[in-house]
Amino acid sequence: MNLTKKLKYTVQVYSFLMGVSFRNRDILKNISLCKENRKNPILAEVKVYSPKYGDLLKGRNAQDILSAYEDAGAIGISYITETEHFKGNIEMLKTICRETELPVLRKDFILSRDEVEKTAEAEASIILLIARMLNEKTAEFVDYSIEHGLQPLVEVHNQSDIELTLNTKTKLIGINNRDISKLEIDDGNVSLTERLSRFIPNDRIIVSESGISTLEDLKRALSLADAVLIGTAFMQAENTEEFVRSFVEAELC
Repeated sequence: MNLTKKLKYTVQVYSFLMGVSFRNRDILKNISLCKENRKNPILAEVKVYSPKYGDLLKGRNAQDILSAYEDAGAIGISYITETEHFKGNIEMLKTICRETELPVLRKDFILSRDEVEKTAEAEASIILLIARMLNEKTAEFVDYSIEHGLQPLVEVHNQSDIELTLNTKTKLIGINNRDISKLEIDDGNVSLTERLSRFIPNDRIIVSESGISTLEDLKRALSLADAVLIGTAFMQAENTEEFVRSFVEAELC
């Protein structure tokens, strides 16, 4: 067993002995466990490129970023497979899914059933469905995702999106604080989560996405949402593991 595997094994054993382990593919269970243990539920994104900030990987290995997220206590991993604007690919998604025991979210502009099937074949656990893109087909795609063993995360950006989403079976609703139609180059922030969360009933799980870069942002988001998804801020951190851990373990009360 090499040093990296030994360290991972040590973390897993320690987590087990402490009664805390997020190393399973059930994102809903992980969110609940994280809250029970007074940690902050964070999905950490392996984001290789941003239309606004350019190259975020900067010569690093994506698997090393993944390991830092795992060791810092993230409850799930996100990866963007869209190629043109975010420079992702399905093969890296497959690699991430193979190398982690955490639930993996595939983010892309999913518009066909074929892409749902590819997501399941890659062994991802969660699939992003954007309400404003799927419109009246949102419920159909939610059902098809569930049939393929995927947990749908339906993304909303306004009240109309929410009304559409509440007519589906999804348990997870993501509020994207930035405008995906502008490829997230706008300056959206958690104020959108603050405005929209009141329209989402308590039987749904809210994930506040994007525009979160400070502990104050995190505090505001988690005062209303059940979990957050952070990518750019983590990718830009000088010490990834240390920075992510500071978010996971921050006392926000």
